[in-house]
Amino acid sequence: MGLNDTPAANRLHIAFFGCRNAGKSSVVNAVTGQELAVVSDMPGTTTDPVMKTMELLPLGPVMIIDTPGFDDVGEIGRLRMKKTKQILNRTDVALLVVDAVTGQTDTDRKLISIFEEKEIPFLILKNKMDLLPEIPETGEKEIYVSALTGEGIENCKERIGKLASVEDMKAKIVGDLIDPLDFVVLVVPIDSAAPKNRLILPQQQTIRDVLETASAAVVVRETELKETLPLLGKKPSLVVTDSQAFEKVSEEVPEDIPLTSFSILMARAKGYLETAVKGVAAVERLKDGDLVLIAEGCTHHRQCDDIGSVKIPRWLRAYTGKNIEIRLVSGREFPEDLSPYALVIHCGGCMLNEREVKSRMKRAEDQGVPFTNYGIAIAYMKGILKRSIKIFSMQE
Repeated sequence: MGLNDTPAANRLHIAFFGCRNAGKSSVVNAVTGQELAVVSDMPGTTTDPVMKTMELLPLGPVMIIDTPGFDDVGEIGRLRMKKTKQILNRTDVALLVVDAVTGQTDTDRKLISIFEEKEIPFLILKNKMDLLPEIPETGEKEIYVSALTGEGIENCKERIGKLASVEDMKAKIVGDLIDPLDFVVLVVPIDSAAPKNRLILPQQQTIRDVLETASAAVVVRETELKETLPLLGKKPSLVVTDSQAFEKVSEEVPEDIPLTSFSILMARAKGYLETAVKGVAAVERLKDGDLVLIAEGCTHHRQCDDIGSVKIPRWLRAYTGKNIEIRLVSGREFPEDLSPYALVIHCGGCMLNEREVKSRMKRAEDQGVPFTNYGIAIAYMKGILKRSIKIFSMQE
């Protein structure tokens, strides 16, 4: 991925919902100006969520999602609805497509209640206005459109833009922590677990954020950090390290230089840093036989010393001295029922948008399960959490 690309996690997620054959996919195609979704007169043509990253004027970079009909039936229908509910957890703007001829259904009203419960900004698109003899007055959250003629589609785009600010989607990584012409040292291990010939997304985003602040990013491996610091000729305003090298880096970076990790910066950017700092205290209460959920937002090929499946479980058992059971989930799979778990340790969430990470966090909070993340858990177990969050004016 190039530094100029907008990651899916930083795009406005616009999802289309509705009953089968309300013309949902036709509206998606009309809004995007592309044949994004298959269109048919047969109910239930869309069988799985269809996702596409694109530039949608006047909004800019977005993720468009077309979902299966929420009134689907049978076992297959149940599975499709489950996927649709998962989409709701990462939806920034919801568009409910209703057949203007037949009107709202109980399913439509159920979807509206879900939008309201999850506090998702939404707009009701009354499709097939071309079949109406006259257009009735609309409510505040309703507009009439015609996927066939294109009428109302531009108005729809403008209304979407008013529902969510694209500026709010820009991740705040380090830009507000540093000043122009500052030095920021980024410690990036290059080992067997590192992706070949590229940097991982949080590292890319941090570099970009430093450059946009008119500061200088110095990228170095942990093996050269000690020798590099004196060569800079100026004390760095911040050192950011990969969590796996936290302990070594903390020993080599003087106490008067702020230090944190990419994972902790991601927790802050996704809006759950405070919750994660509070949640990590649950490590002290773990007992033999407790089940800990380790969750990763992406899927990747695991190396022999993988951080999620190997290192964190090893450090956790060594720190607590307890025989702790671990369950690992990755990608979009995240349990609805978290009651069996004594603690959730999440990755930084760089591949998930802010709404989905907060949805997972809220699910844990609602069920009384402590929630933290990789960087915070590692810093806590290494005894350096207080130092790693000091720059944010926080205390353990």
